[in-house]
Amino acid sequence: MQTNAATLAHLSDEQLIAEVEKRAAHERQATADLIASLVEMEGRLLYRGLGFSSMFAYCTQRLHRSEDATCNRLEVARAARQFPMLLDLVVEGSLTLTAARLLAPLLTEDNHATVLAAAAHKSKREVQELIATLRPAPDLPSSVRKLPAARTSAVASASLLVASAAGDAGLTDRADLPTVTATPGSAAPAAVPIAHRAVVAPLASERYKIQFTVGRETHDRLRRVQDLLARSVPHGDLSVIFDRALMLLLAQLERKTLAKTDRRRTSVKANPAARYIPAAVKRTVWARDEGRCAFVGSAGRCTATRFLEFHHVVPFAGGGPTEASNLQLRCRTHNAYEAELRFGPLCVRERDVPYWPAQLP
Repeated sequence: MQTNAATLAHLSDEQLIAEVEKRAAHERQATADLIASLVEMEGRLLYRGLGFSSMFAYCTQRLHRSEDATCNRLEVARAARQFPMLLDLVVEGSLTLTAARLLAPLLTEDNHATVLAAAAHKSKREVQELIATLRPAPDLPSSVRKLPAARTSAVASASLLVASAAGDAGLTDRADLPTVTATPGSAAPAAVPIAHRAVVAPLASERYKIQFTVGRETHDRLRRVQDLLARSVPHGDLSVIFDRALMLLLAQLERKTLAKTDRRRTSVKANPAARYIPAAVKRTVWARDEGRCAFVGSAGRCTATRFLEFHHVVPFAGGGPTEASNLQLRCRTHNAYEAELRFGPLCVRERDVPYWPAQLP
């Protein structure tokens, strides 16, 4: 069946939202029905008579499913044979296929109801943290090692592995991070995109694995820092150095972005008629809105904590004062959206740059 794009184009905004949610529900139901069928088909071993050595071969070669999609569905299908409520949770949208697949190895007759209830409506990252709490892994040793030269080049890469992985069950961020590489003897390293990704994954409650790749200059800075901290950090523990560096960077960013300070200062008196927002007002608004976009839509409050901007509830151009009671935090998307609602799309000149809320690890 083909989607009639012309029909969708004639729907109102409210009708289109309702249609999207209806189709999402139908997709979940169809997925659960397919998984239930796979359970029954595998139980009867029907793939053998069709000439396939396994259900995996049948799904990838006959149904033309991707390997990842096949693994997800087959693992959930095998778990659903023992715990049928898995499919009910998938249908109602409480559990994604990925979450069901991650949880499947942990489920037992005694704990499955509790574990599945705890995982309801959780993101992949939150499910991984739940798994780490239920099945904690030991801390990984810190290490620094050089990556092997790329097959297509003689260029070498330096790799910083903070608590490097013993087994890659980690959370991978959405964007590939480029590895900075340098030809021996060259003065300036060149950025070359490769397949390595930053990894942030829970090992146990309150313990995380972090892994990423750096270039020669960063590697040399790290070694220099380890030398200078030898008295206080005699073993050059990477986790200690990483934490100290993040604390300094966080303090710098909070001073710059939030005007945060530990010292008592005479605040600049706010001028409601000026666009300039004094530091004290920024601190008040940020604390009140909890560092999160304060836009409330029909489905609830926005969850964005990145790309935040100070927004005049009553626009400054319309006489709105620059004071805490008239200022709220907005993500870039909702700041532009409200400007369009107020002044029209032609008045918003900045290009809308889409972003993923979980783009960074």
